[in-house]
Amino acid sequence: MAQRLISVWQPYFLSPDADDSSVVSAAVELEELGYHRLWFSAGFGHNVPARFRQVLDGTKRLGVATGILSIWHSEPAEVAAYTAEAGSAHPGRFLLGLGTSHAVLVDSTPGATYRRPYTKMVSYLDALDAAGQAPEGRVLAALGPRMMELARDRAAGAHPYFTTAEHTAEARGILGADRLLAPEVAVVLESDEQTARAIARQYTAGYLTLPNYVNNLRRFGWTDEDLACGGSDRLVDALIPWGSPGQVAEGIEKHFAAGADEATIQVLTGGEPIFPAEAFRTLAAVLL
Repeated sequence: MAQRLISVWQPYFLSPDADDSSVVSAAVELEELGYHRLWFSAGFGHNVPARFRQVLDGTKRLGVATGILSIWHSEPAEVAAYTAEAGSAHPGRFLLGLGTSHAVLVDSTPGATYRRPYTKMVSYLDALDAAGQAPEGRVLAALGPRMMELARDRAAGAHPYFTTAEHTAEARGILGADRLLAPEVAVVLESDEQTARAIARQYTAGYLTLPNYVNNLRRFGWTDEDLACGGSDRLVDALIPWGSPGQVAEGIEKHFAAGADEATIQVLTGGEPIFPAEAFRTLAAVLL
């Protein structure tokens, strides 16, 4: 696709502490700054949260995407109906991001058992197809080659999360030139080395307990030492661009150079789950 789109990935937008008007105001500002799309988690409740439609209704051009909707927590027929209705109300603006989530989250859900996630995804896509949900309106949160091939064959592309530019290059090779590749890229706008890495490790520590992410990193040569204690300096630096706005932009550029079409930027602050408005204003000045 050879695009260079800058989007936002921010958990704030589904936070229970964020009221509807504040969320919509933040989305409007992102739209006015020129960001392409807003991604945020669909959580682990039943089907697509109302917050996505609130953001769509409150903005004019901004794309909105689920990053991601868990296939273990949502019914395909209802999701297909939601995407059809959102697409009718806001043509071309809603993108359905689907993922297999993680065993520790799925197994804690009554009635759900995390097993054979690839097979589960195939059957979920079959059900979406049967309900009329178009493949071009969805992407998969793919990490490994097999799921990436499924994203190529049964979706518009892939939305990898918690990955390096090396993974982006591999993903582009599997997807081919005509599929969307939109990796999440977490960043820290902080030039002090110790402070920046401390903020980054508040983010990496949790993800480095999840087998899906750990196994994916191991495929690229990261060792037990790299994966311990929130990540080695080398791993943290590979995953999280940090520093001045210009240095962060250089880190994001590595994903574009590796074949990304769309970088979905998550600003890490290390503090309360508030919307980092000033950081996105600063990044807009150098990225957009």
